[in-house]
Amino acid sequence: MHQRKYALELISDLGLGSSKPMSTPVESNLKLTTLEFDDLFGDESDSLLLDPGEYQRLVGRLYLILTRPDLSYAVQSLSQFMQAPKVSHMNAAIRVVKYVKQSPGFGILLTTQSTESLQAYCDADWGSCINSRRSITGYLIKYGDSPIYWKSKKQSTISKSSAEAEYRSLPPLLQRLLGLLILMRQEPENLL
Repeated sequence: MHQRKYALELISDLGLGSSKPMSTPVESNLKLTTLEFDDLFGDESDSLLLDPGEYQRLVGRLYLILTRPDLSYAVQSLSQFMQAPKVSHMNAAIRVVKYVKQSPGFGILLTTQSTESLQAYCDADWGSCINSRRSITGYLIKYGDSPIYWKSKKQSTISKSSAEAEYRSLPPLLQRLLGLLILMRQEPENLL
């Protein structure tokens, strides 16, 4: 399952047809900040976008690429700056589109072989949001070999250690997993 046509339209609409594709959706160790954070620490190298609507539309279109689990973290990070986007935020969003250009037909494979097993994975990046010092959690749930649920989300509280951040990532995943197990019991044909 993929959205190749939609991805190609997005690349074309932004005029990135002749641009070089990127190998990763986010630059390594990139920390996007708010304008208030920059003012507090005296960094005036970045400015607000003149038209925030352009950024908001682009990030909104990235949300529509639902078949790309590899974009989950990038879109989650970019969506935090919808109210007051800066030039660096727009550059990061354009990088995501250039990454999509590398493989526009990339998606998820839903296998036909039915194995009734759920596998769940989660991870947390302790204190990775420099604006709020909150941890970022990532989830993936697979039914057999097919991914059926994924999410990247900032945790609601600040963790004092990486172990605490990891433990805080478990309850939402377990809640979603329990909901899927109940759904499998009641309506197994509607799981996918």
